[in-house]
Amino acid sequence: MSRMVKMSRVVSKNLFDFKPAGKVDDDVTAMFEKYEKMGEGIPEVLQMQERMKELLTKEDEESNREYLTLVRQHMQGMEPLLNSNPFYNGVSEQIVRTDLAVPTDHDGEFDVPVEVYTPKSLEGQSKRAAYIYAHGGGVIAMTAGSMSNPLCKFALDNDLVVFNVDYRLAPETKCPNNAKDFYEVVKHVHQNAESLGIDPAKICIAGDSGGGYICLATMVLLAQHDESEIIKLALPGIPMVDDYCFSDPLAMTVEERKDHLMMRKFWNYIAADWEAQKHDPLLFPGKASEELLEKFPPTIVMEAEFDMFITEATRLANRLRRAGRLLELVVIPGSTHGAGFICGVGAFNVFWDTMNTIAREYIHG
Repeated sequence: MSRMVKMSRVVSKNLFDFKPAGKVDDDVTAMFEKYEKMGEGIPEVLQMQERMKELLTKEDEESNREYLTLVRQHMQGMEPLLNSNPFYNGVSEQIVRTDLAVPTDHDGEFDVPVEVYTPKSLEGQSKRAAYIYAHGGGVIAMTAGSMSNPLCKFALDNDLVVFNVDYRLAPETKCPNNAKDFYEVVKHVHQNAESLGIDPAKICIAGDSGGGYICLATMVLLAQHDESEIIKLALPGIPMVDDYCFSDPLAMTVEERKDHLMMRKFWNYIAADWEAQKHDPLLFPGKASEELLEKFPPTIVMEAEFDMFITEATRLANRLRRAGRLLELVVIPGSTHGAGFICGVGAFNVFWDTMNTIAREYIHG
């Protein structure tokens, strides 16, 4: 049972104060227009997009199964875009890739697969900083491998051992068991830090988009079990936070309104029992109580000015600041959801410079 022990307030270094652009960067807009035009020339892609739009307003079981299949196919097609990037050239030759399997029993017996990326320069060393990561995909799609090259680059540039967690996806695995997969890996790394060559005082947990939700839900679990002290830094990026998508779309930003029906479907895939869980912070971390927020690990929330989760993520960041647990709220100007991972736009450079600064100042510092 949680003791609700209040933690001391964190002290921010106040490193980031980006000026809002007020509009999506022209190069980001051009990039997405380019991808849309590429799809226009492929009949199968157009048919998939039209069918997905049709299925958004249907709630029967068969339609939901079909929509899930199409979303997974669509996101699988994005994986080469995330990994095939000149920015990552030569990285793989400088990284040792190994596999780890973490045994769990919270939802049957299951070994959580983890890809481990270690810079060759760190081989044989002890007391290395760890970065434990949850991939995106709305918790319903994609794999750890979708982010392998970006994470290898991040490991190499910042002297980190990266643990890339292949947590189980919804709807086959429901809340809270997706997050518990990640939580068990975090606990495993901490408990076995010496044998893994990890400094237990330098463990960072992170994730983007759906992985940002996994990171946040893990923060809830850590707070509930009075274990947040094992984490030096939590870094949820462009995260799914709460049920804001179920509110009135007229009050939403353009990006939020555009994708609110899709996000409603995603949350319904994730929830095990909607009525029983609708106030549970393990499903919606943004609903964590003030007492629980005061026990979160030190946190940096990473956002994009025109992200589809900007309202809910900013609201949670403000609550964390009041609770004394927010180090930084970083909002990349002119950027949209995921643009920070696409080479060739200014937001990509700003994002990577920011992440490298965070690693230097908050993980190692």
